[in-house]
Amino acid sequence: MSVREKFHYDLKTLRQKLIEIGSLTEIALSKSIDAFQSKNIDRALEVLDDDSKVDLLDEEINDFAILLIAKQQPVAIDLRRIIVAIKISTDVERIADFAVNIAKATIRIGEQPFVVPIDKIVRMHQIALEMLSLGLKAYYEEDVVLAKKVADMDDEVDHLYGQTIKELLQTTQTNSEAISQITQLSFISRYIERVADHATNIAESVFYLVKGRHYDLND
Repeated sequence: MSVREKFHYDLKTLRQKLIEIGSLTEIALSKSIDAFQSKNIDRALEVLDDDSKVDLLDEEINDFAILLIAKQQPVAIDLRRIIVAIKISTDVERIADFAVNIAKATIRIGEQPFVVPIDKIVRMHQIALEMLSLGLKAYYEEDVVLAKKVADMDDEVDHLYGQTIKELLQTTQTNSEAISQITQLSFISRYIERVADHATNIAESVFYLVKGRHYDLND
């Protein structure tokens, strides 16, 4: 195998590691909302237990990418591919952390009945999960059209987040005994909103990979 062939093989390996960390994070995010909706503490604990796999993969990706840069000194598109892999891995790992935070808030709520409807929170989560899936697909396919779609979806999450927080604040005025749960529901809403932001970051990385320029898609 020539030096160039070995380099392209290593790039494929890096890409495969990103596919793996992306898949693990999608599973964690999906499990976290399932646990929240069903008040399933055991499922929430699974999210916490599995997070170490994502952390280890993120470290592997970063170390492998830095080694590639040091050994091969790539230029242009190949260098962008490595840089983007590092950036996306960081965003994916942060999303996995938010899945853990949702699971922890779920455990704190326990088996208490919800004091407010959770339909907007669940909808936010569904959109954020779809944004993550589309963002990763946009990366795998180097597709800026998909990446732009991810950024557009962020507006709906922001809108739902604003509505949800307003409703939760109003509930505290009429049900002061529920402040503890409302606080956790506010946290969960915020975590989901941040997931959507990091999915948008992934979309921006795809634009940088394909176009060679940085675009702010959060405006």
